[in-house]
Amino acid sequence: MDAAEFRAHGHRLIDWIIDYHQQVASLPVQAQVAPGETAAKLPEHPGAPDGFDALLVDLDRVVVPGLTNWQHPGFFAWFPANTGYPAILAELVSAGLGVQGMSWASSPAVTEVETRMMDWMAELLGLPDGFRSASASGGGVIQGSASEATLTSILAARYRATGGSVNADSDTTKLVAYATGQAHSSIEKGLRIAGIGTDHVRVVPHDANFAMRPDALAEAIAADRAAGLVPFWVCATVGTTNSLAVDPVRAVGEIARQEGLWLHVDAAMAGIATLCPELRWLNDGLELADSYGTNPHKWMGVTFDCNLFYTADRASLLGALSILPEYLRTAAAETGAVIDYRDWQVPLGRRFRALKLWFTLRTDGVGPAQAMIRDHLAWTSELAAWVAADERFEILAPHPLNLLCLALRAGDDATTALIERANATGTAMFTRTVLGDRVALRFSIGARSTTLDGVRSAWRLLQDLAN
Repeated sequence: MDAAEFRAHGHRLIDWIIDYHQQVASLPVQAQVAPGETAAKLPEHPGAPDGFDALLVDLDRVVVPGLTNWQHPGFFAWFPANTGYPAILAELVSAGLGVQGMSWASSPAVTEVETRMMDWMAELLGLPDGFRSASASGGGVIQGSASEATLTSILAARYRATGGSVNADSDTTKLVAYATGQAHSSIEKGLRIAGIGTDHVRVVPHDANFAMRPDALAEAIAADRAAGLVPFWVCATVGTTNSLAVDPVRAVGEIARQEGLWLHVDAAMAGIATLCPELRWLNDGLELADSYGTNPHKWMGVTFDCNLFYTADRASLLGALSILPEYLRTAAAETGAVIDYRDWQVPLGRRFRALKLWFTLRTDGVGPAQAMIRDHLAWTSELAAWVAADERFEILAPHPLNLLCLALRAGDDATTALIERANATGTAMFTRTVLGDRVALRFSIGARSTTLDGVRSAWRLLQDLAN
């Protein structure tokens, strides 16, 4: 493909993306294909090139039917993965530049734009000053996902708890970590990767609202210390995946400070809500956190992947992850005048992801995201009122943000069947979870294209199917 062909095909592909977004509401939300059906449309072996025209045809024939359409207005499953035109264009620029941002020297602009965007977002989210790059010990970096952010925090905490010796002896046999059963599965995965087995992961009891009980955390830490173990890391979640429960960060943070534990706050979904100043209650206690993460690629419209990871203890992070072979040494880094973000993450290589934030903030600002968040909160409240008025249904958890967990009073089997029937229609999509001993339907209002009429239609669909 030469430059002229690239120009022509690029224009056509932009048109294709626009057409997809404009017609996505007419497609099924959940992919209506059987296992292996998409692969069966592809040749078993590679053949001769057949050109861009044939490829564009197969996007529609092969790929689109096998998609679960996350940008669909009827997408009420999991949490949103919103995208927007500015971020899509930024991805194109990143790919077009083809630069590698592993260190400042490998592309100075990649590092410095990222540092500035992390500071911009810290200001827009109302985060503590200790997370800003100008602070004596903190700063931020873009990770691929909240899972990567969690693992990074665990590695930094492991380094600090062992005085750095873990880098040499790999001894994690006494380290113990804490989270509730409502915390994301990536926490257990991250701990496993870091050498903390399930036997050393304490599931802290939660209260009736599915939030961590600080008294239970303190008791668990005391018991482990008495047994000769070393409590080293605790995760407080601001917006759990199951129900968007909010752990009491301040109370957990005070215990963590007293006991010398690293406090990581996982706000992957809910943290972006603090773009709205009236929702800054979600930040209560963050000044006590050692690290924090939230995802613009969920509720803000910055295309996946884009996790904002902040730490107040840069030294422990660098101690855990910095390795400097001769081929990566630079004079600029050795003076301490620059950041080498390769030392702030597990991989070495990194894309120019900060462009997605820069493009979005420069072209759209935060106004559209703020308006969307406020709409989604208001519509969730309306939905809750509709559910409460139908005696066949009940609400299983508090709903301060944009997720409503509901169930049929007829029982778990009926609720599970309702989810399956609703998803099979192709007009809406919900996900299932378990809260306590009850199966719940998660009604997550987060897609950018969703409207109040769409929420109302999805609720009517559930009512009709419940009959």
